[in-house]
Amino acid sequence: MEFKEFDYNQYFEEIKGIFKSANWSAYLKDDEKLKRSFKNSIYLLGAFENNKLIAFIRCVGDGEHILLIQDLIVDSDYYRQGIGTKLFKSVSKKYKDVRSFCLFTDIHDIRDNEFYKSVGMVRIEKKDMISYIR
Repeated sequence: MEFKEFDYNQYFEEIKGIFKSANWSAYLKDDEKLKRSFKNSIYLLGAFENNKLIAFIRCVGDGEHILLIQDLIVDSDYYRQGIGTKLFKSVSKKYKDVRSFCLFTDIHDIRDNEFYKSVGMVRIEKKDMISYIR
């Protein structure tokens, strides 16, 4: 397995396939909007098996004071192989000096919440902070 930065244009259909495999349908409603969101990202790291994109992590922010992991997703055929952990740890190391390193996930998604706790993330209130969203 190879981990590397990649061009979203070259792998656009594979990206959509990964979203589909994980039932992340909100991303699949507008191809142009999805392309713009990837274009505006500051970092993309993919996991490849035999040159096929099977997982990726996408980051937004400024890379200095704020970094938001927007997507960390693994094709459902490759779950529970440590791929998400490797992607997360690679980004965490690359952006180790960013003041606010954060992500959002569904509060009811037990698997995702357990994963993020296992890689050292804590709920925002543990840092005496609050978050607002529109």
